[in-house]
Amino acid sequence: MDFAQIIKQFIFKHYPKDHLYIAGFMGVLFLLLLIIPGEDKEEMAAAPNQITQIPIPITLDESESEGSVVANLSDYIVTEETPAEISLWQNVEVQSGDNLSAIFNKVGLTDQDLFLVLNSSEEAKILNRVYPGYQLDFLIPIEGQLEQLRVLKSPLEGYLFTRNNDGYHVAEILKEAQIHQAFKVGEISDSLFMAGQREQIPAVHIMEMANIFGGVIDFILDPRIGDQFSILYNEQFLDGQFIGNGEILATRFVNQGRVFTAVRYINEEGEVGYFNPEGESMRKAFLRNPLDVFRISSNFNPRRRHPILNTIRAHKGTDYAAPSGTPIRATGDGRVTRATLYGSFGNLVIIQHAGGFETKYAHLSRFANGISHGDRVRQGEVIGYVGSTGGATGPHLHYEFLVNGVHQNPRTVLDRLPKAVSIEPEEMDRFHEQTSTLLQQFEELNDSRLLSLNQQRAE
Repeated sequence: MDFAQIIKQFIFKHYPKDHLYIAGFMGVLFLLLLIIPGEDKEEMAAAPNQITQIPIPITLDESESEGSVVANLSDYIVTEETPAEISLWQNVEVQSGDNLSAIFNKVGLTDQDLFLVLNSSEEAKILNRVYPGYQLDFLIPIEGQLEQLRVLKSPLEGYLFTRNNDGYHVAEILKEAQIHQAFKVGEISDSLFMAGQREQIPAVHIMEMANIFGGVIDFILDPRIGDQFSILYNEQFLDGQFIGNGEILATRFVNQGRVFTAVRYINEEGEVGYFNPEGESMRKAFLRNPLDVFRISSNFNPRRRHPILNTIRAHKGTDYAAPSGTPIRATGDGRVTRATLYGSFGNLVIIQHAGGFETKYAHLSRFANGISHGDRVRQGEVIGYVGSTGGATGPHLHYEFLVNGVHQNPRTVLDRLPKAVSIEPEEMDRFHEQTSTLLQQFEELNDSRLLSLNQQRAE
């Protein structure tokens, strides 16, 4: 027996036949790779990501035929790998203190690029009015070359700058949101704002509800445990995603058994207001409080002992203790006659109102943007922020109310003041036409909720 025959017998004795077939096939593949021309191998090396072959692991059974072994070994998963898409957009949200030059530099653009955008057209001047919260999206396909710029004031509104031969073309972006209605109810067990948080009612709507009823309810002194409220408002969606809350459509507050209902109405001039079902305006001549969150630290008192001077000196207003920076609202429409630093009052705003009324707001940390002598302000507009400037012992607002130059107690004089103008008789048909269906829907929602609560309590 020659040496080759001995090797053959040894292999067939100690190795399964299936394994021998596999080894043989792999050897053939190895020889084929060796004889591929060098240039072909170079081409394959130059494009390694085009085709990737992944052999399927094979476990053979003794019952499988030789033919099936070859067939299984020829099975491969063939996948084509494509490079991951790289987003060319860079997104920047404008923060307080940002400027366009710094933002452009942040995304790899120069002041020269900014100059080109700003001077490309008259419409481009809108970039001079970019505020915190705006979204700036830069499309820069080639480093240092701005192709497009999106300026989004909100998810629904903005501008698109597109490069052209003359600079940049500016187009307005306007999208329409899908509107869904949301109905929420709450019950006071501690405070209005905590009750709103428990029911996941947007804080902005709680504040707005307090503002709507601000002429008839004092939300510091009047609310009681067990008081209930409900709100029907719009929610905005874009492409199925929630993007923000809309306006309050109707709201109700039950205070110590007294029911106050307000519905939204738009008059022929496009002015929006809230009225009770009889068409009487919820908006009084003055709000009862200039702050939304506070405690009264000192009431109107003509014989109060001054906390610093320790002498009897009339306290001609009401002190509202609140955290520094709390927004202060004008309690009525009027014209600003002072917005300066003024002695012991510190930063002081004085507003002159029609009918001989005047209000004063003292110790402000700062004035609201745009508030200066001669400005017209609307009821509820923010005019400044709580501070401790002047002769204040801590952060609070000192609020005074004068009638024909005579100081009055702000907390009692309002009950003697007239209401703001309500709907004229000739406009009542239009009012009922616009609000009757909404009020009916609101009543049904309240009744359904009340029935549900009663059933829960019965269980």
